[in-house]
Amino acid sequence: MARLWNRTVGSRRQRYVRLPLDENEPASPPKTFRSPRTGILAWVIVLTAGVFIVYEFLRADSVIVSKPCDSIDHGYRCSPEVSHFWGQYSLYFSVPSEIPPEPPKGCSITFAQILSRHGGRDPTAGKTIWYNYTINKIQQSVDNYPDEFAFLKDYEYTLGADQLTTAGQQQMVNSGTRFYRYYEPLASQHQPFIRSSGQTRVVESAKKWLEGFAQAKGDENLSSNMVIISEAEGSNNTLSHGLCTAFERGPASIVGSAAQNAWLEIFIPSIQTRINEKLVGANLTQSETVFLMDLCPFETVAHPTAKMSRFCNLFSKKEWQQYDYFQSLGKYYGYADGNPLGATQGVGFVNELVSRMTGKPVQDDTCTNHTLDFNEETFPLDRKIYADFSHDNDMTSIFSAFGFYNDTVPLSNTTLENIKDTNGYSASWTVPFAARAYFEKMTCSGDDEEFVRVIVNDRVLPLKYCGGDKHGRCKLSAFIDSMAFARNGGHWNQCFV
Repeated sequence: MARLWNRTVGSRRQRYVRLPLDENEPASPPKTFRSPRTGILAWVIVLTAGVFIVYEFLRADSVIVSKPCDSIDHGYRCSPEVSHFWGQYSLYFSVPSEIPPEPPKGCSITFAQILSRHGGRDPTAGKTIWYNYTINKIQQSVDNYPDEFAFLKDYEYTLGADQLTTAGQQQMVNSGTRFYRYYEPLASQHQPFIRSSGQTRVVESAKKWLEGFAQAKGDENLSSNMVIISEAEGSNNTLSHGLCTAFERGPASIVGSAAQNAWLEIFIPSIQTRINEKLVGANLTQSETVFLMDLCPFETVAHPTAKMSRFCNLFSKKEWQQYDYFQSLGKYYGYADGNPLGATQGVGFVNELVSRMTGKPVQDDTCTNHTLDFNEETFPLDRKIYADFSHDNDMTSIFSAFGFYNDTVPLSNTTLENIKDTNGYSASWTVPFAARAYFEKMTCSGDDEEFVRVIVNDRVLPLKYCGGDKHGRCKLSAFIDSMAFARNGGHWNQCFV
């Protein structure tokens, strides 16, 4: 539950109320004002004062009512029936977990590693051009804007390209705070070792995460010698793919888009027809219809407090589920188990984590940077807390290399499947903006060997493939043994044929 705290408004102390869980749950109402039963003059004075107080109260509380939908402990909570179905463009939200996320009784966390995606951003440079084109096409071709489309008449496209937004920055501050709170017994005693892939928004996300961590710790002077791994072409980087030529430019590079296109032909035509009937003259293509849907999450994350965009109201709940599945197909077949070389791109990080967990040098000949990984200053093995920052595609491949979703049957590209059908796999559940995976080691009373547990966006994974128990724990040795795919090279030899 969100904490209640005070702020000063003028000469008054104003109490913040709990954030609403969604748009249908109102915040706590203000206390009613009761005037004394006195004479007319007193009534006039009291009523005048009352009007002024109510005015000031409403003006001050407008900040309260418009508090952002994002929260430290639960992520994005407004209109979950829509906002939790934006694929990788969703804002991080706490995913339901069948296994309690709290450490089992008698266990203590001895090691914690976070692997995080960057926070919410503007569209990529190429996409922002297409989005702007689509809006211009509508406005130059349409005369009448009925009902929920009325705002499009005067809408101005102002989205940038590639950079972290204000809401995205706050996501990362929240993430750092959340991590510290969750691992406070460990985090209060140890400083995180931080690495970041080299793109600007990823580096900035890492800095914002550390800012949140430091604030929660109460140490404003906390700093970290961050290791930034180049994303230049030809660079070895476990946090950003690019080396495996068969994956980047070979047949494997089109598997994801092919799966998406098959589903696009099924779910988009009815939406396309409906939009074109409403916006007479627009004649949007299938791709432009998807662009219009993309603008919902991008306009939302571009708002300073991530207020839901009006674009979101142009589509139904069912249409958002279909959109989410469209994005999930792209990730699954583009970078995960559905791609013959998807998991291969994540092998290097797996071997780095094994190294950190065992305290032994990295054994890997795939995408690891040997110059960095064989230097104790840039790849220390004696730390208790590690934080790495990356991208959605790379995290998808890393999850696949770990085997997290081995129980997911290959996704259908012709039939909509829900989260139960996919055994917990979707782009919104795995790699939303500010996604985070926690890798833990823990010691438990009565057990001689350490345990490993993995939590993805607050969902404890069952880890059945290494003998996960009811708490989602595997013995460390069993977890390491289950990483045979990565430890044996993960088909890296197929990258250059």
